[in-house]
Amino acid sequence: MDSSLNTATSYCLARLAYRRLYLPPSHPDDLIRPGLFQGDYDPLGLEIARLSLRGEYARVTKVTGDSIGMLDIHLMRRIQLPDGEFFRNFKELSRVVRKIDEQVIREQQQQQEDGTEESEGHGWQSPAQPSIGESGAAASEEQPVRVVLPVGVRSSYQDYPRTCRMCFYAVDTVTVTGLACRGRFPGVFILFDENHLGFIWQELKYFILLGRVQNTFQNVEAPSPQAFLEMLEDIHSGPPGRSSLQI
Repeated sequence: MDSSLNTATSYCLARLAYRRLYLPPSHPDDLIRPGLFQGDYDPLGLEIARLSLRGEYARVTKVTGDSIGMLDIHLMRRIQLPDGEFFRNFKELSRVVRKIDEQVIREQQQQQEDGTEESEGHGWQSPAQPSIGESGAAASEEQPVRVVLPVGVRSSYQDYPRTCRMCFYAVDTVTVTGLACRGRFPGVFILFDENHLGFIWQELKYFILLGRVQNTFQNVEAPSPQAFLEMLEDIHSGPPGRSSLQI
């Protein structure tokens, strides 16, 4: 085998990092059952993400890949447009997202000045608190809204669900591992059903579909709240190199 290939292989193996992942706790009133989801986040292919809910927020945290991605969904900031116009009029949809985003930024700046700063998805210190946005029962009673991706929105998915239950304002924060590079991308979080989630990046005009991982795993419950918190801190800090999932 070529020596340069040996060197490259050794380097890649040295950069490989593993970490234990616990599934988030669930509550009967949750809007959607927490768990693992999968989808093509980027050209690297299939990625795994973890959905958790707490208080006024839900969070989708990417747990594999070279970048750290956290999608924070504001459950108290629901996006509603007249039936049939939601996805047909992307210009209006973008205007609504920008308006909410400007309001969120102003509120965060004011909180920072007051010394009570709350970032997107704040308050994840206690994994036991249920979400207080729309409940799962309310979501199931919603009249489904027809979904057709707007013209100009790129996606590699053609078999996405054609109806959804609810949509919310959300912000995707991406940090590239090993680089001082961080991006903030507001958009629309789409709750299709119990097993399918979606997100439209408003500025990038790109859509991603996430499907629930149906596999069952052993030893996925955190042995203690402290162990769950340590796992969250580990994910948010990021591994020294490309990470792999270990359950």
